[in-house]
Amino acid sequence: MKKYSSETVVGIFVLIGLLCVGYMTLTLGKVSFFGDDSYILFARFNTVTGLKPDNRVEMFGIEIGRVTGFRIDQANQVAIVEMKIKKGIKIYDDAVASIRTSGLIGDRYVSMDPGGSGDLLEAGATITDTESPVNIEELISKYAFGDVKKQ
Repeated sequence: MKKYSSETVVGIFVLIGLLCVGYMTLTLGKVSFFGDDSYILFARFNTVTGLKPDNRVEMFGIEIGRVTGFRIDQANQVAIVEMKIKKGIKIYDDAVASIRTSGLIGDRYVSMDPGGSGDLLEAGATITDTESPVNIEELISKYAFGDVKKQ
């Protein structure tokens, strides 16, 4: 009788452990079975230097989403950034998206100015008013090699 009770206790602990590992896998892997609580927006940039998938999208210093991918628009010669934005965040058609740097040499992120005077952007819409990142290396090399003009 005692043999069966210790096996049952061990089995319950193993089952609880497997459930915890499964929960952590789904949570850390950002997998959702009950619908997604975000929507997709696109932004057109001249360059996306330093920006990577899974970088933050921020508004007023608060994370509102993540960069999910990139593609090239050959017809307009621009890079298109795909962003996943949390539902409930209102972004208007006069919004401005900028690629910024965290700190002096930190990670890049997309900073969003939501606008407010236009219509709300629907899922799948494209933000056309953007600011590409400043290339620090290019500025330093211009200064170091005397290409900066004094006025």
